[in-house]
Amino acid sequence: MSNHRFFRPLGLAVVLGMAATGGLVIAQVDNPSQGVASADGSGSYEVSGVAVDVTGKSADQARYAGWRLAQRKGWQILSRRLGGGGALLSDGTLDSMVSGIVVENEQIGPNRYVAKLGVLFSRARAGSILGVAAEATRSQPMLTIPIEISGGAAVGFEQKTAWQEAWLRYRTGNSLIDYIRPTGTGTDPLLLNLGQTERRGRGWWRVVLDQYGATDVLIPTVLLRREWPGGPIVGTFEARHGPDNRLIAQFTLRVDNGDALPVLLDAGVKRIDDAYQSALRNGALMGDSGLSYVAPVATPTPLATPTDLALPGLDGAAGAVGATAGTVITVQADTPSAASVTATESALQGVPGVRSAITTSLALGGVSVLRVQFDADPAVLHAALEARGWTVVGSGTTLRIRRNATATPGAPAASADNPAG
Repeated sequence: MSNHRFFRPLGLAVVLGMAATGGLVIAQVDNPSQGVASADGSGSYEVSGVAVDVTGKSADQARYAGWRLAQRKGWQILSRRLGGGGALLSDGTLDSMVSGIVVENEQIGPNRYVAKLGVLFSRARAGSILGVAAEATRSQPMLTIPIEISGGAAVGFEQKTAWQEAWLRYRTGNSLIDYIRPTGTGTDPLLLNLGQTERRGRGWWRVVLDQYGATDVLIPTVLLRREWPGGPIVGTFEARHGPDNRLIAQFTLRVDNGDALPVLLDAGVKRIDDAYQSALRNGALMGDSGLSYVAPVATPTPLATPTDLALPGLDGAAGAVGATAGTVITVQADTPSAASVTATESALQGVPGVRSAITTSLALGGVSVLRVQFDADPAVLHAALEARGWTVVGSGTTLRIRRNATATPGAPAASADNPAG
């Protein structure tokens, strides 16, 4: 008995030839011991639950015949689903379209093969025959952070979990959601954990999403409760969305045997995906504007007002801006924590003449690099930051800043009217 194995056919004619020599070799794509690669990211059409019961002269030939039959039945199901009428195609044509066989469960006898299979069809080739678009309208790229709560501990990507593996097994070809599923390697354990899902600061979320090429985040969560070792398991599933961790759907599933945990989680993933797709259709997965960088619109408002800080070089502001509009300045700053990143960006954006301040290189516990667009000479920004309690080193378009430890928090900045502050 097998459970959800994925095979990419070498060409069924080739498989049959090797079977005749007694050396059946099949390429098994996913490796359960690794748990770092998504099962199928090709966007294939998937038809699951195809039942076959065939006989043959040998176990290998019976299995081959079962896969052939699954292809034919799967194509009929897919064709009807997409409005093609369910007409049969030749086995050679089907061989060119089938990108994989999923063994959901199987029983192999000396000359009989009984199984429930899934068939993956190439979206481009099947779509061209059926006259449907190869690409369906999908969501924006969604970073997916599965959180498993078991035994009182909530785990994201800090370590390998059964919930993470369930999401990696799930094939997303038929889903409207464009999932970005991290592998759990590299910096994933540091960035994608429960603590990150509970942060609300959009600035830090933007940094994380940019690392993965995503525009929004999905947080599928499961709370597992075991009634006794090896006994029933109850899973409470939640589909959550966005930096505010907003609840989309919640449901509970149960299995009677501890060995059936993968079955429970696979069913939970499918229902959560259905919930996300439904939310997308209903407009409930709208992106958060705070997660996108929006270029400021240039306006003719003056750079300084009578209440602004009087800075050298801003006299005759219109002339200064005209000469140095849009100067890009590289600023290096200490960022011991995620909060310091947001605080530094906010401090820079609060300086008159700064159009934007964006973190381009993040180093928590070290020195991060920010890109600042400034509407005046860099020396003006140098003076403004020093007046606001920063220690500034460097000149020109490269500055190194540190928070002045001797500055009294909340002390007013010096100005022309109040030189002592």
